Amino acid sequence: MLIINPYPIFILKEGTERTRGRSAQSNNIAAAKAVADAVRSTLGPKGMDKMLVDSMGDVVITNDGATILKEMDIEHPAAKMIIEVAKTQEQHCYDGTTSAVVLSGELLKRSEDLIEQNVHPTVICEGFRLAAEKAISLLEGHGISTDDNDAILLEVAKTSLTGKSAGAVKAFMADICVRAVNAVGMVDEGERIVDLSDIKVEKRQGGSIKDSTLIDGILLDKERVHAGMPRSINDARIALINSAVEVKKTEVDAKIQITDPNQLASFLAEEENYIRGLVDKITASGANVLICQKGIDELAQHYLSKAGVFTIRRAKKSDMEALSKATGAQIVTNMDDLSADDLGHAARVEERKIGESDMTFVTGCPEAKSVSVLLRGGTEHVVDEIRRAFDDAVGVVSVAWEDGAVLTGGGSVLAALSRDLRTYAETIGGREQMAIEAFASALEIIPRTLAENAGLDPVTTLIALRKAHADGASHAGINVYEGGVVDMKEANVVEPMRVVEQAIQSATETAIMILRIDDVISSKGVPMDGGMGDMGGMGDFQM
Repeated sequence: MLIINPYPIFILKEGTERTRGRSAQSNNIAAAKAVADAVRSTLGPKGMDKMLVDSMGDVVITNDGATILKEMDIEHPAAKMIIEVAKTQEQHCYDGTTSAVVLSGELLKRSEDLIEQNVHPTVICEGFRLAAEKAISLLEGHGISTDDNDAILLEVAKTSLTGKSAGAVKAFMADICVRAVNAVGMVDEGERIVDLSDIKVEKRQGGSIKDSTLIDGILLDKERVHAGMPRSINDARIALINSAVEVKKTEVDAKIQITDPNQLASFLAEEENYIRGLVDKITASGANVLICQKGIDELAQHYLSKAGVFTIRRAKKSDMEALSKATGAQIVTNMDDLSADDLGHAARVEERKIGESDMTFVTGCPEAKSVSVLLRGGTEHVVDEIRRAFDDAVGVVSVAWEDGAVLTGGGSVLAALSRDLRTYAETIGGREQMAIEAFASALEIIPRTLAENAGLDPVTTLIALRKAHADGASHAGINVYEGGVVDMKEANVVEPMRVVEQAIQSATETAIMILRIDDVISSKGVPMDGGMGDMGGMGDFQM
């Protein structure tokens, strides 16, 4: 006898939302496309800026894709995965975040068309994987060697700065970026390494962008501890100490009982002698500049001032390490061990007034492996955006310096890859061929968006670009200023190979990950509608 249970069986707790099959896929794809659309208009030299206003009323104005996505308060889980693409791109390449996100969105859009034609997501994923592998293997053939050529590195920096707030002074800023990277770059066992933490960046409101400068040494956001000390020291001999120049406190609670005024006088005299002894050790080493990580007693400040020693206290640990790299000084913990061999050297140490605050400049370090950059701008928002532009530019220069190879920009390489992939698709056959062709079409979203943002006709421009590549002009890209197509190598529009490679890899992997999801189970009541409900929780921001 067959017994049918008339009651439904609940395996998920109350309040859990579940979206399955085609509906789940289309919702996730819609969310990812919405994120891509949010940053799409910022791409390229003619890209526009976004104003982000948070719930506290703080304003950020930028066209940096990574910053926009970081500041947006997004809830939708698929949209968050797209943001991970931008984070990865920013961490590894410092630039190309918008390109990577736009490419992710376009891959998903193309795959949606294929799903509607009843192509299974697994087949699409396989086709995308094959296409990405082929595209990355083809990149090598488009590389242009830098050969330690500063001129190419300058063009890489200028390309990165174009379209940003610093674009008006891109030649000036590019020069600072290249000089900074050349100063800190090292070759270790044949491997080229740039540690960007060795480039210390300080920003100050006031003045113009052109007042920004590279310092062959270290810039400290500190001032002298005593007004009686000299404002500047030539031929500086620098002592770095990370212990306090004051009377040591006892490890355990202790009490000193004084019954006689003479005892008090001798106690104070002993304290004074101890402090004077510490200062004598510093001056005996030959140091005329003291930078201390800990505190300095007022009495010690007095004696140091009398000795004419330029002194800074409570310096940051990172600043101490940077000073050690720049000046060659050893960081000393025990004052008794301080000797002339531990001192670092700089041509000049001086205190200058920048904006409204005093800063200390340690300049003229002969073998500086750590440098500083001072960024200036008219308003706080300008300075912040200059800092973001500088970080991107110095990042791409360091990547190009490490890799020793660059690619032409302006969508030229992606257009060439798109053409090669269509030829490759014909050799594959099967349904994967459709996915590879879709991938090839998706790559053209970058030149297409560049044309759209420049106010050009995207269809006409894209046809002209395809024709140029068909005629063998492999470096042809979009001329966003005058319209039409131009040789990007001659126009000096270049970007590091790693930027394009990483963008293709991360965009493909994210698209595949989202395509493979056919069931979304949410216990938080996350909005599952395709519209993402105000951009999936972007209610705090208006653009």
